[in-house]
Amino acid sequence: MKYTQLGRTGLKVSRLVLGTMNFGPQTDEADSHAIMDAALEKGINFFDTANVYGWGDNKGRTESIIGNWFAKGGDRRDKVVLATKVYGNMAAEADAWPNHDKLSALNIRRAVDASLKRLQTDHIDVYQFHHIDRSTPFEEIWQAIDVLVQQGKILYAGSSNFPGYKIAQANETAARRGGTIGLVSEQCLYNLAERRAEMEVIPAAREYGLGVIPWSPLQGGLLGGVIKKEVQGGRRAGGRTADTLADPAARARIQAYEDLLEKHGIEPGEAALAWLLTRPGVTGPIVGPRTAEQLQSAVRASELELSDDLLASLDEIFPGPGPSPEAFAW
Repeated sequence: MKYTQLGRTGLKVSRLVLGTMNFGPQTDEADSHAIMDAALEKGINFFDTANVYGWGDNKGRTESIIGNWFAKGGDRRDKVVLATKVYGNMAAEADAWPNHDKLSALNIRRAVDASLKRLQTDHIDVYQFHHIDRSTPFEEIWQAIDVLVQQGKILYAGSSNFPGYKIAQANETAARRGGTIGLVSEQCLYNLAERRAEMEVIPAAREYGLGVIPWSPLQGGLLGGVIKKEVQGGRRAGGRTADTLADPAARARIQAYEDLLEKHGIEPGEAALAWLLTRPGVTGPIVGPRTAEQLQSAVRASELELSDDLLASLDEIFPGPGPSPEAFAW
């Protein structure tokens, strides 16, 4: 496994990030523990979760599964760079109460203590803001984060789903406060089929020294060989993937993508991950395996070298917006 620095920090993380959103809803605890063990064995040291994962009445379940895994010992916690998120209301909808969500100092304080308890650890390495909070000024947010850093409960702060101007606003506010490192990472939707992040988010992240952590690297399965699986009698696409394939032009683009990779003897999903690893500013994509086999495929992708000709062909099928601001300014 290859490693890199997380943004401008001295923290070394793997080029693949283990996403845990499936732990609980789709993958039971025993299998989740086996996947985490396998990830460590493969050298993946960066694990990502969120307090709301588990969803519905089971919010927090994913963090609890990870916490139970840490409790098994064997230096599991020491080997992992642990990232979780804060924003969503953890109560059932009927029990929602003011100040139990978003990024007020009060909720940040409450949420971090609850996450630490579920995760069975004394600190979180990267504490991420899951969404922007238009109601809370960054002065208040950074005040709360500074206290948590001083208490040793968190080490770094990151963002998720932030637009470029909010990344700038957050880090400029941190700089004015002094003594606050500011955001060190940004999780954003970014893949071959969805490249809008190249317009503003990734340029802002690179300017301010944030590591970019793409989520949904296969665009919900669209880039994972979905047409080939249909033809071979595998699981049919559903949801947004099926809606996309219902558009003839979009389906033709995905077919061209799969045909290109078949010609090169590369699995589509592995190529999509490998492509992200070539992108400037990207720390590593989040992979959310439901099985050990899917994890092994992701590891193969991290070792894959894409030729310049193949990269150029992928750009022809999925052209990006172009350099910012030229792409939209003139």
